[in-house]
Amino acid sequence: MIELLDPAEMSRADRLTIAAGTPGIRLMEAAGRAVADAVGHRFPVGTRVAVLCGPGNNGGDGFVAARILRERGYVVALALLGVRDRLAGDARTAAERWPGAVEPADAASLPRLLDGAKVVVDALYGAGLARPLDGEARAIVEAVNAARRPVVAVDLPSGVDGATGRVMGAAIRADLSVTFFRMKPGHLLLPGRIHCGKVLVADIGIRPRVLAEIAPETMRDLPELWRDFLRAPGLADHKYTRGHAVVVSGPMSRTGAARLAAEAALRTGAGLVTLASPPDALQVNACHLTAVMLARMDGPNGFAEILADARRNAAVLGPALGVGEGTAALVAAALASPAAVALDADALTTIAADPAECFAAIAARAAPVVLTPHEGEFARLFPDLDGRARGDLAKTERAARAAARSGAVVILKGADTVIAAPDGRRAIADNAPADLATAGSGDVLAGIVGGLLARGLPGYEAACAAVWLHGECGRRAGPGLVAEDLTKELRPILADFYETEKRRGWETAEEDGEGEIDVGGTD
Repeated sequence: MIELLDPAEMSRADRLTIAAGTPGIRLMEAAGRAVADAVGHRFPVGTRVAVLCGPGNNGGDGFVAARILRERGYVVALALLGVRDRLAGDARTAAERWPGAVEPADAASLPRLLDGAKVVVDALYGAGLARPLDGEARAIVEAVNAARRPVVAVDLPSGVDGATGRVMGAAIRADLSVTFFRMKPGHLLLPGRIHCGKVLVADIGIRPRVLAEIAPETMRDLPELWRDFLRAPGLADHKYTRGHAVVVSGPMSRTGAARLAAEAALRTGAGLVTLASPPDALQVNACHLTAVMLARMDGPNGFAEILADARRNAAVLGPALGVGEGTAALVAAALASPAAVALDADALTTIAADPAECFAAIAARAAPVVLTPHEGEFARLFPDLDGRARGDLAKTERAARAAARSGAVVILKGADTVIAAPDGRRAIADNAPADLATAGSGDVLAGIVGGLLARGLPGYEAACAAVWLHGECGRRAGPGLVAEDLTKELRPILADFYETEKRRGWETAEEDGEGEIDVGGTD
């Protein structure tokens, strides 16, 4: 379930399912039952529940949930924002099946409803909110938040845009969101993700085959997205078949960032990693390196000579490299080579002075390029796509436009990192803990990208896998982590991943009736 559906795509999934013969009210009944089940799993029978319904289908889901909870022995009070007689379609049918009173959701009645409730079901608006909340609706949202009651949101907390994650004026802060069929981008993008709490995805009877017709471009960054490209080393592999990454070091006083990246590339599985060092930093780097090799680099020409060896098939530039003409020349040398390239940090700030020249060089090469900007670097590279200036665009759309313009895969970093490819594919990662916001963390990510590129992964898959692995490293290292801790986590994470993939291969073979499996070795 890696596909993410924006509100328009979700509406289309509903329509396709209804056109195929499933009545809309049946979908609504299933959605309401899923919400009731979520409440029932967390609160005992007899609990007082306030269900707040809106004027659309989200409100219809709320009417169904309220009815089922009441039938199960919960004490339910239902309030409607709007006029009951104006409800239409399936929402009207759901309201007609509700046997209890319908109170107005207004400033006068809401304090009493919330004061007596142990849990609130937010069924005011769903993912498709078209305008900022104001007036009575905003007052209700603010009153629910102020009441500090546990909230179960139907689909998405009211006030959160399902496509962008933006807060539309004000938004419910839910403890749990129950969505249907597939998650929405707004569940993962900030600040919406903060408002959603835990997210449950309920099966309401929409067949997965509708996805083929919808063809969603946005995915959740999970191993299912790239697992087929990240294979465990085979018995016939040797270090040269696993690729050779080159990481460029900064000057003598700024060498640590590149060493972090180099170690990460090696731990990720590149067969060899070389740190290309300016002459003044050779001794410093030599004192710290063991498995990572060291090569003298005499400026851009020396770097070009290093990359002239075709076995050196990936390059990482940027961590603590410095900003200016020297770095620009190194970037040009990398892009003129046949190696896959990851550009990070100072390399990004440098090329922002003349991005068109860099983008033209990217367009002229066959090997992939991955850019890894945080929001500040992104704004320098793509000022017209700066999130502060383009609040109308989802982060996914900003990254996708940047990728199309640059010809590179773009990793737009943050707690809701977005990976976008020039062909329109995009993914959202949500496994990174706040602990990753520490010096050197981005250097490790750049190294992981470089290691995967050296192993031969395509640019988009390498970027998606790298972001997920980086997030898992942070999650396992935990609070108080420093960048050096992250690379230590790569080995157990990859071991677990390879073991899972091996077991998946066995299960797939058994399902296909292949019987015994020859894995080509012994355990």
